[in-house]
Amino acid sequence: IFGGLVWILVASSRIPDSMLQGWVMFVSVFCFVMSISLLCLYFCGAHGGGSSCWVTLVRAWDKPRAPLCLQSWVLLLHSKLQAGDGCMGTGVFPSQVFAFVATLVYVIHKVFSLLRWKSS
Repeated sequence: IFGGLVWILVASSRIPDSMLQGWVMFVSVFCFVMSISLLCLYFCGAHGGGSSCWVTLVRAWDKPRAPLCLQSWVLLLHSKLQAGDGCMGTGVFPSQVFAFVATLVYVIHKVFSLLRWKSS
């Protein structure tokens, strides 16, 4: 959900560097779509009671997710610092907050996933 919010807020902001804006939007959309896809698969019963294939899939998705979100958050902070206060739209600060929250949630999920994997 936070990735979707970041995507909407970045899309509605004026970021001077279009490559940066495109990358942040790609990361937020990619993470949003993949997370929703995994959630739908989980609700459809694809997890099979914690089968090894499901655990492998979730662990494989945990690896790139947090670093990508962290990178997009840092790029948003960098763009805000480079542009100054008045040059960008009002959606940049909330998108920074939601990008940080998304990164934090993904890191927490990764930690709990690793703990669950270690205990099984």
